[in-house]
Parts: sequence; structure tokens; C-alpha cells
Amino acid sequence: MIILAATPIGNLGDASRRLVEALDAATVVAAEDTRTAQRLLAALGIENRPRLLALHDHNEKDRAAEIVAMARDDDVLLLSDAGMPTVSDPGYGVVAEAAAQGVVVTAIPGPSAVITALAVAGLPTDRFTFEGFVARKPAERERSLRALWTEPRTMVFFEAPSRIAQTLHDMADAFGVDRPAAVCRELTKLHEEVVRAPLGELAVWADEGVRGEIVVVVGGAAPQRIALADAVTEVLELTRTGVRMKDAAAEVAEATGHSRRELYQAALAVKNG
Repeated sequence: MIILAATPIGNLGDASRRLVEALDAATVVAAEDTRTAQRLLAALGIENRPRLLALHDHNEKDRAAEIVAMARDDDVLLLSDAGMPTVSDPGYGVVAEAAAQGVVVTAIPGPSAVITALAVAGLPTDRFTFEGFVARKPAERERSLRALWTEPRTMVFFEAPSRIAQTLHDMADAFGVDRPAAVCRELTKLHEEVVRAPLGELAVWADEGVRGEIVVVVGGAAPQRIALADAVTEVLELTRTGVRMKDAAAEVAEATGHSRRELYQAALAVKNG
């Protein structure tokens, strides 16, 4: 089988007993960086020396079938540098190939920067969306953020320290300077820091320079209460792009606070003339 194993995101003490046992017994390990995997084995005091295969963004497409073929005969432990494989890390291609080939995939749960940041940010946790790394190209970043300005769920992003200030300024432009947010830095490490403030303030704070691994958590948009007629127009515009009316009504209802049923019936009445 394929075993997805979550590794510590900063604090070695977060390595689970199951992870240690799996590493100690592994014969084949597919790792995002084999050097990082070797350091993890040494840090955990594991003397086992499994076969190490490099599996990263640049070779996963070509190597997925090979790894899945190996997993028919031996368990293959799949590691990313930190956290759970497949979550903004290599592994999805292997899992998809394994599913297509009928090879079992399981996971050893563990540390997650996404969930850890969400838990400490002080923003609603009942519903959230993970957006991964913000687009690097300015035009693409602006489009992707603008598309999220009405997203009602708490949003979680990854970002590099070299780009965090610009990204926070762009988020303030897209979501508004008063939108609540948190920058979570060096989670689980010695210098862990969580800065909670409106996006406008965070952008100014980040201008001084931010170091370390960063997760940004942004509060969702408050429902935009607009006239029913305008909301119905939004539903109809969505249907013209190919969205089913039922789904369009649900999307607009979530963004505006209007009843989904009311929007669906009103849009249907307009469409049928």
C-alpha cells in the first residue's frame, strides 16, 4: 500500500509513535527531499536505512506509476518535508494513480500547518477554505484574490517571507483594510508568533520584514445584503456562464443572506417569463 505520513512542521516532539514505527519498519520511502528524510531518521534515532526515492514537484508526474507499481509488492511510505503529503506538497499524483490502479492508500495523521494556524488565529473555524500559496504573478494574484472577496468562510493561505508584505497589501486591496486576519509564523517552533489585526495593519507591520514559515488566515466576508432583484440578477448571470440554477442560487444566497429557495424561485420565474 501507499502510506502518507505526516511529519513535524517544526517541533520534532510532534512526531507520532506511529510515524516512528513506520519509519523504523519501512523498506521504501518516497520523500520530497531525501536529505530531509535522512535528517529526520537521524533526529528520531532510527537506525533503519530504507531505500529512499526522490518525489517532488518536478518528477512526480513521471514517477507516480513506478511508485504505485512498487506498492503492489511492498509498503511505500510517502513523506513531504513537513506536514501531510499532498497538501501543497507532492503526493497527489501518486494517490490519484494508486486510486486508478486499485492500490490501497492510507495515512498516518499528524501535524498540519493549515489546521494549527486555523486553531490559533482567533477567527471562525466552523467552516473554512484552504487556498494554498498565493499566485506569484501580480495580475494573476489580483484576479484570484478578487474572486474571493465575497467568500464567507475563513480562508487559509501559505506565503513565502519574501512576498508576505506585498501579499498582505494586495489582500487589503481585495478584501478591505478592515478585514480581520492573522499572520502565523514559525508554528510549533521556538520563535512561534501569531499577529492578529485587520489586513491594513498587518500589511504595514509586514513592511518591516517577516521571517520564517508563514500561514495567513483571513476572516470570511460578511453577507452583502443587497436588494432581492439585484441578487436574482446575479443568479441569472451565473446561469449564463453554465452554472446550474440551483447551484447559482445557493452561491448567491451564501454571499447575500437571501433565502436560497426564494432566489431560486424568483430566478426561475424571471427565466420562464
